[in-house]
Amino acid sequence: MTTHAPTAVNRALAPFGTTIFSEMTRLAQLHDAVNLSQGFPDFEGPASVVDAAVEALRGGHNQYARSQGHPALVRAVAEHARRRYGLTYDPLTEVGVFNGCTEAIAAALLGLLEPGDEVVYFEPFYDSYPACVALARGVARPCTLRFPDFAVDLEAFEACLTDRTRVVLLNTPHNPTGKVFDRAELEGIAALCRARDLIVITDEVYEHLVYDDAEHVSVAQLPGMRERTLRLSSAGKTFSFTGWKVGWATGPAPLIAAAQAAHQFLTFCTAAPLQLAVAHALDAFDPAACAALRADFQRRRDFLVDTLRAVGFEVAVPRGTYFVLADFGRVWSGDDRSFARHLVEHHRVAAIPPSVFYAADPDAGRRLIRFAFCKRPETLEAAATRLRGLGGDS
Repeated sequence: MTTHAPTAVNRALAPFGTTIFSEMTRLAQLHDAVNLSQGFPDFEGPASVVDAAVEALRGGHNQYARSQGHPALVRAVAEHARRRYGLTYDPLTEVGVFNGCTEAIAAALLGLLEPGDEVVYFEPFYDSYPACVALARGVARPCTLRFPDFAVDLEAFEACLTDRTRVVLLNTPHNPTGKVFDRAELEGIAALCRARDLIVITDEVYEHLVYDDAEHVSVAQLPGMRERTLRLSSAGKTFSFTGWKVGWATGPAPLIAAAQAAHQFLTFCTAAPLQLAVAHALDAFDPAACAALRADFQRRRDFLVDTLRAVGFEVAVPRGTYFVLADFGRVWSGDDRSFARHLVEHHRVAAIPPSVFYAADPDAGRRLIRFAFCKRPETLEAAATRLRGLGGDS
């Protein structure tokens, strides 16, 4: 008698498979490659924040926290929003804490969408967006940003909006392009959202990582937008603790309540001692230290950009995040998947093929590759030495 294993994957998730980050990290380990694929620092965050976590662990803060967020952290998040953006939130009703920004995105969409509701976002996108929309039984409608400047085409964006659109999911500073949406672009998007009475979810995890003369503006700061915007961020990027998975949302109480309705049944709460440590980090937030981190990242960005240009890449210089997108057409004749595999197998440098971050127009990403520069200088120098061997590969 022949038996068959039952189908294991929910049909909503079946199209997504294993994330490209897991795939490229596995190949990096297999080939002992310098891993510039996944966006996590290979250095530690501030020692004082680690000390605060240890103090919380040893101080007995090891049981469930309040589901919507430890009082110390929600107050710190609200105060940070007031200082940084001039936005006032009630910490107990207008702030929520999640297991990283990714869970916040999932919880918000699960809490806000009805089956068939449409979500508009820009591509290339962070890969959790379409998966989370699918889990919530929504419909994704991506709008394409195009290399090299990734400027917003407001007419194309408006064409993505329909009578079924409920949410606009906006990511700025933008992963994977490094684009920082300017005020005029945000005002155009905001005007359409107000006119159509749409909810905006903003993924602002790279809010403090902007370079050159770029300014991060939260769409929630624009007229008429605070009451319809759920702002998401996390400690992972600002403080270089990506493994802690402590994220948060700020917004009007009904939107927070919707996300909380799902969060309480997904994870219930985030690790209590880590919440206290992040509260310490936000309360002690030092703009000068943040500026120093940005300056360090900008130097690393410039080193990687110069290296890629010298090899033959056309580079879109990012004004935010810690990623670089580059066109490899002058050094490789295949597509991004074949180039990423060649790069890791023959030059032992791992990068991300970004066509997986497109749905409306995958061809827009098939000649591009994404590198992360949130690494120690010696890591980037090792990668540069290997990348210089690309000459003649095509």
